Amino acid sequence: MSSGPTFGPTALATPANALTVIRLVIAPILIVLLMVSGRSWLLLGLWFLVAATDLADGWVARRQGTTTSGAFLDPLADKVLVLGALGALVFRSILPLLPVLLIAIREIAMSVYRSVVGRKGRSVPAKPLGKAKAWVQDAVVVLALVPGFGGPLPHAMLVVLLWLAVAITLVSGAQYWLAHR
Repeated sequence: MSSGPTFGPTALATPANALTVIRLVIAPILIVLLMVSGRSWLLLGLWFLVAATDLADGWVARRQGTTTSGAFLDPLADKVLVLGALGALVFRSILPLLPVLLIAIREIAMSVYRSVVGRKGRSVPAKPLGKAKAWVQDAVVVLALVPGFGGPLPHAMLVVLLWLAVAITLVSGAQYWLAHR
């Protein structure tokens, strides 16, 4: 016997949303710690902990019912976390500014677009390329947080991976724009 979702689409106070809010609260702490202390195993562990809340909120939402608020909050939390971390890594001179700016412009534009479309009662579900974009951006942050991952060759690999993230980010943005214009 199968029961339906626990929460309807208009619910606000859900376990999945609570996990997302935790991610939103922890993100600024992680960003400030990164700006103040730089790379560390503690920050890398905190990053993985926060990433686990992203996986957990998706798992919970699929079982208990997705909500409109969750569809807005989850990508917002992801963007705050990733853009904040990338910005802190630029601040620490670990990453170059231009590729991070390009990623930020696309992510902010996509958030604004999702918000406008959401007010009209439509959603913009994640596409496979958008998910790949998120994984590559996360990989950049993870590698950049690893203590001792420095020197010319590892740094060059990190920058190449960052530019790959830019390419996927911009192509996925164009994909959304073409599909929903």
